[in-house]
Amino acid sequence: MPELRRDLISHRWIITGTQSEEEFFSSLNLKPKEAGVECFFCEGNETKTLPEIYSIRKFDTRPNTPGWQVRVVPSKSAAFKIDGDVGKVGRGIYDMMNNIGAHELIIESPQHIKNICELPPEQILLILKVYQTRLRDLNNDERLRYALIFKNQRPESPLRYGHTHSQLAALPLTPKAVKDELISAKNYFSYKERCLFCDIIRQEQRDKKRIVEENFDYISFVPFATKFPFELSIMPKKHNADFRAESESSLKNLAQILKISLSKISAVLNDPPLNYILHTIPYMRPKPDYWKTIHNDFHWHIEIYPQISEITGFEWGSGYHIQPLLPEICTKLLLAK
Repeated sequence: MPELRRDLISHRWIITGTQSEEEFFSSLNLKPKEAGVECFFCEGNETKTLPEIYSIRKFDTRPNTPGWQVRVVPSKSAAFKIDGDVGKVGRGIYDMMNNIGAHELIIESPQHIKNICELPPEQILLILKVYQTRLRDLNNDERLRYALIFKNQRPESPLRYGHTHSQLAALPLTPKAVKDELISAKNYFSYKERCLFCDIIRQEQRDKKRIVEENFDYISFVPFATKFPFELSIMPKKHNADFRAESESSLKNLAQILKISLSKISAVLNDPPLNYILHTIPYMRPKPDYWKTIHNDFHWHIEIYPQISEITGFEWGSGYHIQPLLPEICTKLLLAK
């Protein structure tokens, strides 16, 4: 039975038990996808995925048939299950709970396209609107505390179809990486009475050394202290803690800057595997005093991480990342594309 277990030292929750022994060792011996094998995500193969949860489609088409533009389905290898109770218990000094939640795949195009930056801005806008819709819908489940939207883009992986898609994982707790950001933002606001992220944006605009792209609503830049080469952050210039609150006109500019940012990374690094993560506020469940300033101190954002270097023992052991290129050099190379 899959479980969530809490590590007492790092305070991180670990998802475990999602595979049997046979499934795990079988996954180590996956055969590369053969050329010409049909992709389950392509239009016309709707019956080969689990039934859709949500879709944007032509008005005269039915669910689980062709005619869609963006389609959301449950993951067949879901790390979380939607049915049941959280069931948090202690086992001696250890804490554990059931892996309640949702794990969804957001299929971003009916065509077999590998990289989201190949899509027109109008299609990327639809994807962003689906993100908002799913985040709002899952907020209605009182068991859930956070929903994380992320992309694992591996255009050259021999084990995947490569069809562009994002994922959504809704959890019964707030991930530690997000919680650390929330605490940092809250502490900064308590000391300076200003948003940390807004201050970062103002500093980047003053320095003019690391900005890759900017439009009326958004800024894309290489962070001052990057963990990975060519890492990018995209932030709304107008303070907003909640991605769900962005207007359609704002999302149009987000679609534009996301496409440009990813296109530049693809051009400089020859279409590398990458991840992006959308960090927004948790679901606002009642908790005395915890959320008092969150709308003032937090600022939603997207983090983009090209996967061109390995994490070594030093990084794992120390928590420090070695980034061989100065952020300013990364910016210069991205601006040239």
